[in-house]
Amino acid sequence: LNKNVPIFVCTMAYPTVPCPLHIFEPCYRLMIRRCMETGTKQFGMCISDPVKGFADYGCILEIRNVEFFADGRSVVDSIGKRRFKVIEHSQRDGYNTADIEYIEDQKVS
Repeated sequence: LNKNVPIFVCTMAYPTVPCPLHIFEPCYRLMIRRCMETGTKQFGMCISDPVKGFADYGCILEIRNVEFFADGRSVVDSIGKRRFKVIEHSQRDGYNTADIEYIEDQKVS
């Protein structure tokens, strides 16, 4: 998962840290549904950037559970997995996407 990764523009996320989300905007409802249907169960999260739309660095979130409501909203239980750098910003059907490369931490001996 490093080409056309869906990007949720919201807050800062970190590896290993749970990130519960309340999804109500139509574009993000579509994004979450696609993440579940394709089986990746993953999307990126970046903070907003006034010039580019979203920041050049973010964190991949893995969906652990989704609770869908009758009115279309959902509560998503996600957790941070890996940090990434954005190579190219883009959009698809109203939500942001990006080509990314993962950031590997240097191991401390």
